[in-house]
Amino acid sequence: MKEYQTITEISGPLVFAEVDEPVGYDEIVEIETEDGRTLRGQVLESSEGIVSIQVFEGTGGIDRNASVRFLGETMKMPVTEDLLGRVLDGSGNPIDGGPEIVPDERHDIVGEAINPYSREYPEEFIQTGVSAIDGMNTLVRGQKLPIFSGSGLPHNELALQIARQATVPEEEEGDDEDGSEFAVIFGAMGITAEEANEFMQDFERTGALERSVVFMNLADDPAVERQVTPRLVLTTAEYLAFEKDYHVLVILTDMTNYCEALREIGAAREEVPGRRGYPGYMYTDLAQLYERAGRIEGREGSVTQIPILTMPGDDDTHPIPDLTGYITEGQIMMDRDLNSQGIEPPVNVLPSLSRLMDDGIGEGLTREDHGDVSDQMYAAYAEGEDLRDLVNIVGREALSERDNKFLDFADRFETEFVQQGYDTNRSIEETLEIGWDLLSMLPKEALNRIDEDLIEEHYREEEDGEEAEAVSAD
Repeated sequence: MKEYQTITEISGPLVFAEVDEPVGYDEIVEIETEDGRTLRGQVLESSEGIVSIQVFEGTGGIDRNASVRFLGETMKMPVTEDLLGRVLDGSGNPIDGGPEIVPDERHDIVGEAINPYSREYPEEFIQTGVSAIDGMNTLVRGQKLPIFSGSGLPHNELALQIARQATVPEEEEGDDEDGSEFAVIFGAMGITAEEANEFMQDFERTGALERSVVFMNLADDPAVERQVTPRLVLTTAEYLAFEKDYHVLVILTDMTNYCEALREIGAAREEVPGRRGYPGYMYTDLAQLYERAGRIEGREGSVTQIPILTMPGDDDTHPIPDLTGYITEGQIMMDRDLNSQGIEPPVNVLPSLSRLMDDGIGEGLTREDHGDVSDQMYAAYAEGEDLRDLVNIVGREALSERDNKFLDFADRFETEFVQQGYDTNRSIEETLEIGWDLLSMLPKEALNRIDEDLIEEHYREEEDGEEAEAVSAD
């Protein structure tokens, strides 16, 4: 191993050094400063005679007299089943006061692409306990379903709720001998110390930490580390899923901070910027992360992703949500108006979408009436929303009795179906029963998206019964 003292330039998080032999892309580097500190970095660019190195801990204290050693290998994540219940920093080092990690294996953090031929189609239901997701935008194993939020909206609370409550229903009921266990890997990027404390208190209070691995990259940690964190998270997820047969749910927050780190490092490298100053390769970079979700034929486990991103200025055409939407299979949209009305969680189901929902619901997966109930509630809520605009113009008195029922449906849909708080865990049966309660407000002839047999079985003539009771009481 050669050691160089040939640093020529330091620019932001980058160090440039001269070399006299080829150096591999992504190779790990150790930089020893004059005061005896050893900093780790990664080769970002390698050309004839000079390499650029991004330093994970920042370039403070590095000068031209520092020594540079190239280790001849890419960055690897030490993986073991014992990682469950542990809290690590953004570089994969334990920060929970526990023992050092003794790995079973060391895996390359870039990972290997899943062979498309070996991919299994995602189609098994994951229950999050959140009605707006389970009932209307169902998550299935192996899917990547992002949450699009805005600054100041409670996406962290929703993320914690999903991390606490997510289960694979059939695993609960039956024989765990053949089934796979469920694990959550939580990767936080660029969050404040206050947010980190809230996350940790919630994980410890609810006992969710026992089946979780938590990676924490704080806002004052180097931007370079933010690029490594999601790769460490996904490497750990792939090990638990494909070698230990876990069903792994990966929650990444906040992808906007990750993309800002890409932009910062791109600027330090003096790259030609793309849209709004972000690197032109951001689409490729995000795809490398998101496409690590999935199922592999012949393996029991699965990796399911819920990336969370805050849309700058609530603009869904911004490059980060725009590119994320192209790569992933739908999105859960959080809404500022619903949040201001006190709806928890403020999920707007109309622009939300789960492209794989149809294959993950129905008889044998959730319930045979799930698809019809969901379609009918979408249609009724959309009609109610349109009527709200009309009421602002002509007033409620000008509407027909039927239209008034749809208006009432839209109000109750938000306050009874979407609204549930962050501590309520609803089973899919409870979610669908609430759906039927709401649909029973509408006249039977308006339920044109539900099979007639299902209407006969589930439709409740609630209002007539209540009126009859009131008359007999009088």
